[in-house]
Amino acid sequence: MTDPTSPRRVFSRGSWSETARIADVLRQETVGGALLLAATLIAMTWANSPWADGYDALRELEIGPETLHLHLSLETWAADGLLAIFFFVVGLELKREFVAGDLRDPRRAALPIAAAIGGMAAPALIFVGFNVGGGDALRGWAIPTATDIAFAVAVLAVISTHLPSALRTFLLTLAVVDDLLAITIIAVFYTSELDVLLLLAAFAPIVAFGALVHFRIRAWWLLLPLAFAAWTLMHASGVHATVAGVLLGFTVPVVRSAAAGGPDAGPGLAEHFEHLFRPISAGVAVPVFAFFAAGVTIGGWSGLTASLSDSVALGIIAGLVLGKPIGIFGTTFALAKLTRADLDPSVTWLDVLGVSLLAGIGFTVSLLIGDLAFGQGSERDEHVKVAVLVASATASVLAAVLLRSRNRTYRRIEEEETRDVDNDGVPDVYQND
Repeated sequence: MTDPTSPRRVFSRGSWSETARIADVLRQETVGGALLLAATLIAMTWANSPWADGYDALRELEIGPETLHLHLSLETWAADGLLAIFFFVVGLELKREFVAGDLRDPRRAALPIAAAIGGMAAPALIFVGFNVGGGDALRGWAIPTATDIAFAVAVLAVISTHLPSALRTFLLTLAVVDDLLAITIIAVFYTSELDVLLLLAAFAPIVAFGALVHFRIRAWWLLLPLAFAAWTLMHASGVHATVAGVLLGFTVPVVRSAAAGGPDAGPGLAEHFEHLFRPISAGVAVPVFAFFAAGVTIGGWSGLTASLSDSVALGIIAGLVLGKPIGIFGTTFALAKLTRADLDPSVTWLDVLGVSLLAGIGFTVSLLIGDLAFGQGSERDEHVKVAVLVASATASVLAAVLLRSRNRTYRRIEEEETRDVDNDGVPDVYQND
């Protein structure tokens, strides 16, 4: 338990178990980020090649049972179906953080929650500023509010070999809360037609799924049909089907109940499912979604100029590149001053600014919200994709320049400390004692 009389620290190191778990998550997300980048580059290259018609034909190919109203294009299957796996893992992660992670401590949870809210509010306000009076353009207000954890972690892994671990932990925790807010936005603001009866019906298989996992029943032939039924009914209700993935994740127990053996009985099924599905999410679901979503035909310099002249595109770029760091860094700095908390000695405000810039990499959820706001394949949706790609690349470069410099500083400090220790491991400062 945290000592209330101890000095407040911003970016203080979390518990050992939580730090170890986050390190494992970051390793998997780093690989996923590399696959995501590869899928994006392949899609963009193909969509702008002489064989672009083949890419469009593949993306628009429809498969699935017509009787269930699931005869959908591959692009829709990727956005609605595969991303449900991604959001299922998000649901598991969210519940894990707030039930058994460091975020169960309100004092630790306050900073990333406040930073995530600030990091979503500022980009939204900037976007609205660019599109006031723009009619349906305002439907895209939420596009620049999301951070893509896979891309951000991949960039951080490349440029940061010596940065404090607290920064990585903060980025991941921030992205988890960011995902929760993004899910809420999708469910509340991007549901155009709602069938209440079908929505209520979707909760029946979700409750049944929760009852089974509560008693640690892992039989896939029971769980998968229930999950598919929940997804199908949620899709038919008008609420985006990925919300079903989050709700299913919320039902999975994080710790075993007293009836199952007491508090020392071990972890619940959430940890097992996370180990099972995170590689599928990071290695398959998200890269395949990126492959179908990122293939925008730019049309050369003139096409790029036309896309970036759209106020929606300008609002997205400004929101991600400027709004994210303003919201996250500004909120973190203000919270530290208001609570009179000291910055942890291992971290500087330049480090915090670097991570705030990195949070401007918006991809997976930004593209998804763009599809929901303007419709897949529409001209404005194409502009959204160009803007998200340009903004994410810009945020990556800016963050890399700053954090690379900070990484060199930390490496130099570490090398100097190593030289100050003689062969028997005793620092030189003690040699004259």
